[in-house]
Amino acid sequence: MDVIERPELTVVGLVVRTTNADEMDPARARLPLLWQRAGAPGAFAHVPGRVDENLYAVLIDYESDHNGAYTQIVGTGVRTVPRLPEGMVAVRVPGGPALKLEARGPMPQALVEMWQQVWKHTESGGTPSRAFTTDLEVHHPGGVDLYIAV
Repeated sequence: MDVIERPELTVVGLVVRTTNADEMDPARARLPLLWQRAGAPGAFAHVPGRVDENLYAVLIDYESDHNGAYTQIVGTGVRTVPRLPEGMVAVRVPGGPALKLEARGPMPQALVEMWQQVWKHTESGGTPSRAFTTDLEVHHPGGVDLYIAV
């Protein structure tokens, strides 16, 4: 796991609050619907000032660690915060040190496996330790780049 300096980014998108335990139960999982909405063709076409065509997932407002509640925003990177489309929020992803991991292969399984490695790293007391402030997934045609705040 390489530590890099993650640049600042602003994301406009759709939001849910959830827990990893809820996401393991199909009856309570909120992320599949969020991703279905965010991944729909043209979901963010009306957001002005997009920086690229990638999808960004921002994980913030951690209640505690990977066992507690957190907020996930899935959306598009923007140069400046536009007038927000109805039902969307804007979040500033601060720059800072982050572990960079790359998930490649069939999705979402490759990404799930990458997150499982992150959880094992956390539970084993791995260094550097997670900050549980702002984590970022960058979904692009080649896979997903995961930035874990440290």
